Amino acid sequence: MAHNPHAPQGQNPEGNYDPAGSTQMFRAFVDEGAPQGRAAAPAQSSSSRVGLIVGVIAVVVVLGAVAWLALG
Repeated sequence: MAHNPHAPQGQNPEGNYDPAGSTQMFRAFVDEGAPQGRAAAPAQSSSSRVGLIVGVIAVVVVLGAVAWLALG
């Protein structure tokens, strides 16, 4: 088998050889993005809650208008 001098010669922490180093790059990407994802979650649930409240109010207003037109 031919020897590739440009290939990394080490092993990852689990002992499985990863010739492309993709496992290390993936873990670095996931670890880097984790705190940002957790910080953004409360803002998203807050905005969806406001949207839900506005939607419920709109439905009540429309049903009230339909009942007023039907009975009036």
